[in-house]
Formats: sequence, C-alpha cells, structure tokens
Amino acid sequence: MKRREQSQTEQLRKALAEREAQLQEARARLAALEGSTSLQVGRALAGAARRPARGLVRLPRELYRLWRGSTRGTGSAQRDRARIPEPVRSYEAERQEARLLAGQPAFGDERIVVAGVLSAEARAALAPYARIIPLRPHDVQVVFDSADVDLVLVTTSATRPGNPWAHAGDPAAVDRTRALRWVLEAAGARGVASVLVRDVPAAPALAELGFDHVHDGDLGVPLHRYNPVAAEPDRLSTPVRVSGTGRLPAAGEDEILDADTCWEELPEVLRAAAVAVVDTPSLADRALACGARVLLTSGQPRPGLPPAAVRTTADGTGPARTVGEGPLTPGELRSVLRSLFLTRATPVVLSELLDRVRLLPGGGTRTQPLAGRAVAVLASPLDDTESLALADDVLHQQHPPAEVVVPAPCAAYAGVQRLRAHGDPVRTAADLGVGPVDRWTPAAWARLARAATTPWTLLWDRPAGQTLLVDALCAAECSGADAVGAAVLAGGSADRPARGTDLGWAAAAQEYVFVNEVRPFLARRDLVRRGLHPGVWSRHGARLLALGDPRPAGHDAAPDHAHAG
Repeated sequence: MKRREQSQTEQLRKALAEREAQLQEARARLAALEGSTSLQVGRALAGAARRPARGLVRLPRELYRLWRGSTRGTGSAQRDRARIPEPVRSYEAERQEARLLAGQPAFGDERIVVAGVLSAEARAALAPYARIIPLRPHDVQVVFDSADVDLVLVTTSATRPGNPWAHAGDPAAVDRTRALRWVLEAAGARGVASVLVRDVPAAPALAELGFDHVHDGDLGVPLHRYNPVAAEPDRLSTPVRVSGTGRLPAAGEDEILDADTCWEELPEVLRAAAVAVVDTPSLADRALACGARVLLTSGQPRPGLPPAAVRTTADGTGPARTVGEGPLTPGELRSVLRSLFLTRATPVVLSELLDRVRLLPGGGTRTQPLAGRAVAVLASPLDDTESLALADDVLHQQHPPAEVVVPAPCAAYAGVQRLRAHGDPVRTAADLGVGPVDRWTPAAWARLARAATTPWTLLWDRPAGQTLLVDALCAAECSGADAVGAAVLAGGSADRPARGTDLGWAAAAQEYVFVNEVRPFLARRDLVRRGLHPGVWSRHGARLLALGDPRPAGHDAAPDHAHAG
C-alpha cells in the first residue's frame, strides 16, 4: 500500500474510533436515561392513570421504592458516569471523512480542492495540480454549501464578456456581483481562504469584495500545454503575431492572433513557428516554452532567460533580424525551460499563492501542487570516493531531490554521511548482494526503488551535473512521460542482458520526442520497482521521452577507481 493511502487509512481508522466512542457515549446516556428516577416516576404515574382501581393503591409504594433506590445508587451512578470515555475530537479526521462521504477526492486524488470562478484557459492550466469545483451564478449557493474546499480562486479573465460571470464586480451586473460576494462571505465564515488573480483588466470594484489576497499576474506557464514536445521539424519562416492586449501593430498582411479567443490552438501554433511576435511577457514565456524565438513589442522579458532567446523592439530589433536567427537552439531551449520550470510554471505560482493565505488544517497544503516533482536518487556507490561524488552531485542539483536511497552497506560511506550532515533524507535498502557491475541491473534498481517514497526516481550511476534533475523533471512535466532518457538507435538490442549501464545502446540526437526505447535516467518509481528491463518498458504501456543525456558519455568518463574490483 502506498504511503499516502496508509496515511489516509490511518485517518479513517481514527475517525472510526471516534465514531465508536460516540456510539458508546450514546449508549451510556440511553442507559442512564432508562434508569433515571424521573423516567420511572413518569412510568409509574402513567400506569396508575391507566388502571386507577389498582394503580392508585400501589402508587405510594412504588414512589417510595424509587426514592429509596435513587438515594442508594447516587454514588455508584456518578462513578459509572465518570468512567464513560469522552470521545477524542479530531478536526482533520472529520474533514477527511466528510470529503469521503461527499464523494470528494480520496485515495486516488490528493490534489488541493479549489472552488473556482475560472476561465476555460485557467481551468485547463490548473487541472493537473488541483481538483476544481466550478462555481456558476445560478447554483453557486447549492454547490458551495455541499463542497468542502481548501481555497476559493477567482480569475478576472472569468469576468470577461461571454463567460457566466461576465462583468462581475461591475455595478451593471448586480446579480453576479451579489452571488460572488456571498461566496466570499460564506468562505470567510468557514475559514476558507479566497484569492483573486488579476490576469486581465477587470472592474476595480472586483478587488474590493473581500478577498484574502489579490495577485497581480497570471497563473504561470502550464508546461503540460506549452512545451516543445512533438514540435514541427520544419518551422514556419514567417513570424507568428499573437496579441494579448489587442494593441499589437499590424505588419503588412500578417495575421494577428488573439490569445484570448485562440487559446486552445495556441500551443500548436507556437510549436509550428520559428519566431513569435508578442506584446506581453506572459505570451513571451509561452512562446519560448514551445521553442520559438520571441520579439517582445511592449514590456520587458522576465529575468533569467537567455539574452538571445527574447528580444525587444526597444533594442532596435525587428522581425526580419529575429526571423534570420531561427528558432531556439537545443541549448537555449534547455535554459529557457529550466528557468520557467523553477520560477514560472503553474504549480510554482499556485504554491506561492497558497503560501500567502492561511489554509485550514486537515485539508490542502502549499506543497501539494509541487508533490509530483519529488524525486528519490537511487545509487549504489562502490566506495568512499564514489559516494563523495554522489554527495557532491546531489548537493549541487538546481532542483534538490527529496531523498537518497542506497543499499544498507553503503550507509557508512563518507559521502552518505555527508548527505546526512547536510540534512538530506537518506533511506537504506537491503543489501543487494551483487558485484560491482551487477549493481546496475534492473533487479538491483527495483530493490532500491521499493525503499523510496517519491513518485519519481533518478537512476544515478555517475556524476550527472547540476542540471540533470531539473531538465529531466521539466521534460516529464511537459510531456506526461513515464520515463525520460537518452534515445536508442534502431541498432540497439533490448534483448541483450544488462551489464552496468552500458546496455549496448547508442544515444540518438533527439530532443523532446516520444520513442520506443530510452536509456533512462529518470523514471516513475512504480515502473522501476517492477524490475523490467528498460528495453521492454514501452511494451508494457510506458511512455518514453527522448532527451539528450547531459552526463559524461560512457563509464570511461568516470574515475578509474569507481568500477574497480
């Protein structure tokens, strides 16, 4: 059973124990009521009234017996009541149980629950990272009252004309403004945080409705939509002009696309273009993620991007010069995606928004949107020197791994102790019992993966460089692949037995392309723990993405001592 399922099972077990305690308390109270003097006196009077001839004669004796019994049992009754256990109240377990009863996310879905007044584009951006309960003006009270949510999220793009919440916050749309105000008041009464995302201009009164936080900007770049995966091999020679403000100047007969109306087709359009002319930094980020070189007509590009990847008209650069430079080179594309993945991707922006508000206990946390990026480094260092190389590689990663898994005999190596000293979680697996070469077989990787707790694993066999982890995770987030690695030429044989990491495969020069075979360096933990040879992963339904391997080629690049013995 997965660790998350075990955690939820424990919560349900606690909730069941609480219900048992409540049931015992109810039974004790019922027994106390049945044995109370008041109830027995009432029964005696009722019996005497039904049969006056005989009952009235016996009534004084019955009342005297009840009085004597109540005086003798007072002390024991008080002691019995003192022994009744008080139920332990757990707010976290109550919220989890209520969500299960309401049909909300349980074992298979641990995303944060968001009640959203969102545009269609915002819903598509948040879908992989949050469970969205859409709110509509006509049924907002019924839906919100029946849902247990972690956050109320409103985007100003949802108030544009043509949307159900059009003109909300404007005095002309009193009914929708009143409905939205009711949502915010109800959320405040329940302690649920509310956030307004001003991704497009909207009525000024919208921000005055009582939001806990107002964010100026969009929800980041959804890399699962804007990415270079399956990009056109031959891009268009003419620039694509996309406007997000409607103020992009026309140039000859070039068609200007409206980003608001063509948002569904925009990723494919940008992937087919060598150059994109845009008028907002947000559109520039999306075009760069698709591999197009950008000419920005207004504003400034975001920091951290390669200088040649995005140019501005303020520098005197025109479309002709930008077109002449062509699309982004592989190195520029890697650098762009790396910057967007770490600072501008949708899960990063959502996590920052959650960090600015107070969330209720027992529900979502600010780390949930980033939970899918957790990686465990699987390694079997041969000696102290190789373990120090592992520690140096792990500590310098731009995206730090969540944990490191090594065989139990390796726990005493100097590099592993260095990782522990730096506060990095280190897990140990049972002794693999294999030689220096066989420690990289699928069975050996599988035993290490079974000790990991993260959704992703990095198969470490030699120094990888500080960008390997961020590049591989970014590629996986862009593509939804199950494994990322160097592509394998058709001449490679998947039936050859594995010997170290050199499986007789030659890396092909392919980037961000789905292939049948890869030499993996990042893979889902559930895939690695099965112990299958990577050559047959695609036959078992795994999606494999090719990415150039940034590590030193072959084992000859590693220190001589690393594979001695």
